[in-house]
Amino acid sequence: MSQLSSVSALTIAGSDSGGGAGIQADLKTFAAHRVHGLSAIAALTAQHTRGVSAVHVPPPDFLRAQIDACFEDFDIQAVKLGMLANAEVIHLVADALERHRPPFVVLDPVMIATSGAKLLEDAALDALRTRLLPLATLLTPNAPEAALLLGRTIDDAESAEIAATALLDLGANAVLLKGGHLHEGARVIDRFDDGVTRNEFIHARLPLDAHGTGCTLASAVAAQLCQGLSLPDACEAAIDYVARALQAGYRPGHGEVVVLDHFAAIRA
Repeated sequence: MSQLSSVSALTIAGSDSGGGAGIQADLKTFAAHRVHGLSAIAALTAQHTRGVSAVHVPPPDFLRAQIDACFEDFDIQAVKLGMLANAEVIHLVADALERHRPPFVVLDPVMIATSGAKLLEDAALDALRTRLLPLATLLTPNAPEAALLLGRTIDDAESAEIAATALLDLGANAVLLKGGHLHEGARVIDRFDDGVTRNEFIHARLPLDAHGTGCTLASAVAAQLCQGLSLPDACEAAIDYVARALQAGYRPGHGEVVVLDHFAAIRA
């Protein structure tokens, strides 16, 4: 008998044709954690290690059909949310979560491109705040995404700690505020806050232009929750996993972008 878990994790996100992020990274992460991975593709991208050239959003009815098909047949313990392109998609996903009520939802609010460009229109940002935040077990923004959600600047340790509390006040049930965009010397500090427990997870900063770390972190948390870890422990285990996968990272294309080696992280 296979050692794969009998429970499943579902990713609702965008597809990365370059294989480094999005749905592809999520499914690799689930597989590495021996959790059965399901996917509902909310957007398709034409991209590689040097950028994105096109984005296509499938018809909403088709996304709904994908989500419902997964819930009809599988024991879904955790859902990971990634790139949701517009307000219509966000409302559809929120409706589906309210209908199916999975035990855990990990929301990676993909709102800022690597270039710094804002990916969500204002209506979509408002829908994310009002519909998805209250449904999420955990919100995993980086500093620019948290700043956009809150309408304030986050540029140091003090403002990051205040932002985590403010996100709880906004409706999040728990927050893992990623520290990669903050300048805190040779280390990266990820901050967890659920209103009761506050933790800081510290790792050495690697001098790499990495792709897919946010997607991988959120899906690793989802996988760890499927395996029964508490939320703080799932966050810590997921952060350690991403650090190992990044240390073993490689450059598959002609760009300078490093993608994670998901399975080396498990072997380490």
